[in-house]
Amino acid sequence: MPLDYPAALNLKTYGTPYSWTDREVMLYALGVGMGSDPLNEEELQFVNEAFATSKPLKVMPTFASVCVWGARPGVIDLNRVMVVDGDRDITFHKSMPVAANVTADARVMGIYDKGKDKGAIIQNEVIVREKGGDKVVTIVSSTFARGDGGFGGPSEGMPEPHQVPRRPPDRSLDIPTRPDQALIYRLSGDRNPLHSDPEFACRAGFPRPILHGMCTYGLTCRAVLQTYADYDPSAFNRHRARFSAPVFPGEVVTVNLWKDGNSISFEAYVRERRVTVVKNGLTVLH
Repeated sequence: MPLDYPAALNLKTYGTPYSWTDREVMLYALGVGMGSDPLNEEELQFVNEAFATSKPLKVMPTFASVCVWGARPGVIDLNRVMVVDGDRDITFHKSMPVAANVTADARVMGIYDKGKDKGAIIQNEVIVREKGGDKVVTIVSSTFARGDGGFGGPSEGMPEPHQVPRRPPDRSLDIPTRPDQALIYRLSGDRNPLHSDPEFACRAGFPRPILHGMCTYGLTCRAVLQTYADYDPSAFNRHRARFSAPVFPGEVVTVNLWKDGNSISFEAYVRERRVTVVKNGLTVLH
């Protein structure tokens, strides 16, 4: 059954309550690889609240991507086996708190038809607010529904991707992933069997389960935190990236970074397979 474009475009929800504690904050940080070196005190501040000397727990900026996991404007009938993340663009109105009670407003921003055999792009916006109504973060996400094109919707109108500089990168960072990293990351909300079930991954066209695109997104946040933000989450104003290919758990992700004032462009690739996995990345620092 083709995607119902007019009905889907009108989907929205307001004021859905969510909450989190330091447990979810630390679990997310572990899921994107923080704390892999138990002697790295900079990274331990994201996964350990119990330092002998008082060091408050820090929150990964991209924890925002899972803090209201499940918030959506409504249900769109899609071929779920063929659905993958397209991109994420998070604007930080304030630093992510260690614990919070919040509400989420969600709406469909646009749906784009790439063609019958090319899929569809569904773009959603989620605004996370404190109880008083002040914005914490705005999350714009795109889902690539590979099996749902050809419904007769518009093919143009999506925002232009950020273009990284053509010069050689200013910094380059190798970030190893663990063979079981997807199994840890999925505990932060995304339990799509594409990331944990070999049989399901095969049905979706992959030789084995793949790492969540949003976990790779967290790896790029780690790269910026380490190189240009001095491990200060409050330095982040925006973090944006497009997913171009999957990472398989256990691979090493190389993040290339370019600094131009407060703007950090980045791309990520897996050297072993010679494939770029994240394109058009942009972090804007305060």
